[in-house]
Amino acid sequence: MALVPTTGTDGAAVFTEVNMGSSDSGSTVRATVIQASTIFYDTPATLDKAERLLAEAASYGSQLVVFPEAFIGGYPRGSNFGVTIGNRTLKGKEDFRKYHAAAINVPGPEVDRLAAMAGKYKIVLVMGVIERDGYTLFCTVLFFDNEGCYLGKHRKLMPTALERIIWGFGDGSNIPVFDTPVGKIGAAICWENKMPLLRTAMYAKGIEIYCAPTADSRDVWQASMTHIALEGGCFVLSANQFCRRKDYPAPPEYVFTGTDEELTPESVVCAGGSVIISPSGAVLAGPNYDGEALITADLDLGEIARAKFDFDVVGHYARPEVLSLIVRDDPATPVSFTSDGSHK
Repeated sequence: MALVPTTGTDGAAVFTEVNMGSSDSGSTVRATVIQASTIFYDTPATLDKAERLLAEAASYGSQLVVFPEAFIGGYPRGSNFGVTIGNRTLKGKEDFRKYHAAAINVPGPEVDRLAAMAGKYKIVLVMGVIERDGYTLFCTVLFFDNEGCYLGKHRKLMPTALERIIWGFGDGSNIPVFDTPVGKIGAAICWENKMPLLRTAMYAKGIEIYCAPTADSRDVWQASMTHIALEGGCFVLSANQFCRRKDYPAPPEYVFTGTDEELTPESVVCAGGSVIISPSGAVLAGPNYDGEALITADLDLGEIARAKFDFDVVGHYARPEVLSLIVRDDPATPVSFTSDGSHK
């Protein structure tokens, strides 16, 4: 393992963990998880930061790069959007307006720019965004191949707790696994990784590199990531932001609630914990709790077959005559029109 100091996007030191594998290059993929903060309410600046981070990952030879949950658009940590039971404040409504403005349309110009980045640096890119669909927002992951093509998206099926007041719910049509030059990739976001039926659906689609963008920096998150790697016989790449209070707008524009701690601009409000884990449960790189970082490891794809020999949850270890799963993967739309013409 090598720890490579570089210069971060904010001028601070960034330490890049590089786990150099010993397998031949034909069966090895170099993967990087990005641990960095959004520039909140400033999507163009966040896209610029994403490109700088991608360029750095490419300089290390990375072929696959995974960004955190809601990197584009921002994870609104500590905000309650002025909501109490039976009431929403005027400030909370304005907070939502600004958050909505920072989200992106899919497809849209920001998606085009991300695709161009993936093609420029020849990287398979997995990016957490806040997607704007009319006036409803979704916590979404976008996928791009290394030729700059947008592959598709996953919308978070079940937002957690207060997230449900600002984000809509995904449906079964948005649980993709894409066959890419680096392997079969897909993603589940944050606590939906705890949903065993969702994981099983992804295993059934043959996922090999399981991406887990998250906002959970607790130590116990590592146990979930290790379990998924072992259960699925897949690599798990979990990317989280590292954020200080100063990475969000200052009060009174942005108010942190739900903490008893007196926050200073330097207070850490999300400590990261990004990690890469092999199908055998071995930690290849991370977890990192020290600051913004590019966390990199070489993935020996032969590990997948070796792990599946022990346990294949949807193969030789399945009992479909006793236990089975039905996935309703048609789009769930609130309004359907029977005519072929566009509605107005």
